[in-house]
Amino acid sequence: MNIKLTSTLLLFYLGISLTAFTQQLPSTGLCAHRGAMDTHPENTIPAFKAAIEAGAQMIEFDVWLTKDNKMVIIHDETVDRTTNGTGEVSSLTFEEIRKLDAGSWKLEEFSGVQIPTLEEVLDIMPYNVWLNIHIKQEGDLPVMIAQTVKEKGRLHQSFLACTRSSMQKVRKAIPEILFCNMDRKNTSDKYVDQTISSRANFLQFPKKGPVITPAHIAKLKSNAVLINYFQADSLEEAKQLLVMGVDFPLVNNIVEFMQHADELQLTPIKPVFSAE
Repeated sequence: MNIKLTSTLLLFYLGISLTAFTQQLPSTGLCAHRGAMDTHPENTIPAFKAAIEAGAQMIEFDVWLTKDNKMVIIHDETVDRTTNGTGEVSSLTFEEIRKLDAGSWKLEEFSGVQIPTLEEVLDIMPYNVWLNIHIKQEGDLPVMIAQTVKEKGRLHQSFLACTRSSMQKVRKAIPEILFCNMDRKNTSDKYVDQTISSRANFLQFPKKGPVITPAHIAKLKSNAVLINYFQADSLEEAKQLLVMGVDFPLVNNIVEFMQHADELQLTPIKPVFSAE
């Protein structure tokens, strides 16, 4: 399960042409859900750096828009759970959000950690891991994210996890960007068929949703769709998902799981911080 494709072949496989990038992207592995969220404050720079250091093959994070149209990385609609503040992200200015402590709720050693911007997160990421960018709003945000991804030279590795309506809007602006279809249906058959028909590059099965079968996996792979799965809560579950053909199970404790990379037949990623 640790086979890697060169980025050129993988991008061709996904319908993307990008000749400047010459590193490798993983064809399978573990996705660090909100970074190393079990051991670090989720969706923060320390959590992402820990996931990178652990050798994660994919890193997932969430984007919201502030009141004054700044793209920030946070999962919830409000700042209440993961900061010392209160209120909806969309009702707070960027200046107000930057004053919040987004770390000490997890551990005192992370006191003073701030909610990062999309630009800050992209700037610290290696060029040889997948970036699973979960869009939390409709409206202008999906196109804003896609434009930033392109400006930062991250089209080869980033995909937007979003609705099909957002896909359609973004494709008009940045046609070459990759997508994960998040318009889940009440049956796996419908979800698979919809993903294929919408020309999405990924889909993400939820554990609490309809069952994924070998037939679904075979159909997706024959249509060049990569499979994420939310989520694997144990090492054994991650192993089973990888064996059955899921490409990237999402995990909360990427640091611990990657310590068992040999058991999972995975190779931890050695991060590359240059596009050349």
